[in-house]
Amino acid sequence: MTNGLIDVHAHHLPDFYVEQATAAGHAHPDGMGGWPSWSVRDHLELMDRNGIGTAMLSLSSPGVHFGDDKAARLLARRVNEYTAELARDHRGRFGTFVSLPLPDVDGTLEEIAFAYDQLAPDGVVLLTHTHGVYLGDGRLEPVFAELNRRGAVVFLHPTSPVCWEQSALDRPRPMAEYIFDTARTVTDLVMAGVLTRHPDLRVIVPHCGGAIPVLADRINEFMHLFVPSQEAPPRDAVQQLRSLHYDMAGTAFPRQVPALLKLVDPDRVLFGSDYCWTPAPLADAHIAAIDTAAPPAEGTTWRSLTTANALRLFPQAPQVPQVPQVPQVPQVPPR
Repeated sequence: MTNGLIDVHAHHLPDFYVEQATAAGHAHPDGMGGWPSWSVRDHLELMDRNGIGTAMLSLSSPGVHFGDDKAARLLARRVNEYTAELARDHRGRFGTFVSLPLPDVDGTLEEIAFAYDQLAPDGVVLLTHTHGVYLGDGRLEPVFAELNRRGAVVFLHPTSPVCWEQSALDRPRPMAEYIFDTARTVTDLVMAGVLTRHPDLRVIVPHCGGAIPVLADRINEFMHLFVPSQEAPPRDAVQQLRSLHYDMAGTAFPRQVPALLKLVDPDRVLFGSDYCWTPAPLADAHIAAIDTAAPPAEGTTWRSLTTANALRLFPQAPQVPQVPQVPQVPQVPPR
């Protein structure tokens, strides 16, 4: 059995990717000051320091498509082969979520076939939109049909919304815009019936669901108001949202996880660090906050709960080497 936390929200930044993204105009991705530094050594040090057994690596925003389909296909392939090699070289320590060259549907189907047939990934990462194509868009139906056929884990990750020039108010988009774009694309998946048509998708929503926990009932009400009467309505929105998985990356405590647990059962919650886009000292602090938070239930901890949840989602997770034990922090009793 896997030893240590399973981090479903972890990012890598190969040098060749940063070079291509910067050349494409992303020197300050999503309004941030620049690209963070990343190395395998630094990532493993953070994992060992915090008792993380396995990190599922994915590319964050801005993804691999910078406007040219052919270039996006080549970059996705290079990223995915690089990540698969990392996972082979550090067996058990790194898992892989493959990048796809959306909105190029043909290229994406080709990359799904290659990745699943040759690289044995743990899932795919999809940005909340690519060039304005959100995930409920009918053009993506062949992609979701193929991912559903393969029973894929689909890790969602936010990016800057299409209207960020007006809505972000000159502030870094990850602060608030990411949260709302997550809610926007998850709502689109629900309203468009994607999750109902493709029940074998296993979707991970980041950052404790963003704004979804407080919007769930409102989405449900509007869905029933606006689905034409002659159409079969999608499954109840709250029911759909409760079927998804949610990671704890970011400021999970003291407010976000309690809000999330008003929507989903604890067995839908996963651990996420958001390293390297979350700097190491801040990632350490976020993990410490998880360790000192009230336990999810008597006789368990957030570590044991999220690890058990991840093992059900990734039953083929390889055994990992022993990782350093993190000192046990006294748990705050539930109120």
